[in-house]
Amino acid sequence: MLIKFFSLVLILGLLSVFTTVNAAAQANPKVLIKTSKGDITIELDLKKAPITVKNFLSYVDEELYDGTIFHRVIKDFMIQGGGYDADFHKKATKPPIKNEAANRLKNKRGTIAMGRLPEIHSASKQFYINHVDNPGLNHKDNTPEGFGYCVFGKVIKGMDVVDAIANTPTTAKRGFPDVPRETITILSVRRI
Repeated sequence: MLIKFFSLVLILGLLSVFTTVNAAAQANPKVLIKTSKGDITIELDLKKAPITVKNFLSYVDEELYDGTIFHRVIKDFMIQGGGYDADFHKKATKPPIKNEAANRLKNKRGTIAMGRLPEIHSASKQFYINHVDNPGLNHKDNTPEGFGYCVFGKVIKGMDVVDAIANTPTTAKRGFPDVPRETITILSVRRI
């Protein structure tokens, strides 16, 4: 009887360890965005936006966000970056991905989403962080006007940095509106 009890305890212990390891393996990835204004930590939603997260992490892993800038900053809207260097040279991109905006994640304050062109499935590299709730960017229907922008994660640390970037005075520069007067560089983006 005692041997059966210890065997049961051992099996339950092993199941607990396996469950913990499995949960850790399934955990949402996190990245640290180091900027010239401070650090922003993002938790990515692998379950609800798998294609988008995989695409974003491919740029992260190849260090292709390093040295890009936040080129579009609109207070009480969003901060956008990842596509240009400080001289406004467009950085290379991979092929566009499927827009997963119908994943029910909303463009709320502190969420990260993919920028795109008017075509629904045109997101590639540029991302933005919502400074406020932006329901007008959410998925409404499958038309080009209503498809929305794919949210794929959220800020878990560093909203004060997002606020500081969003409150930076802007100007028009090289044909771009809403450019920060002070260049705000993405120094690096790394998994943590």
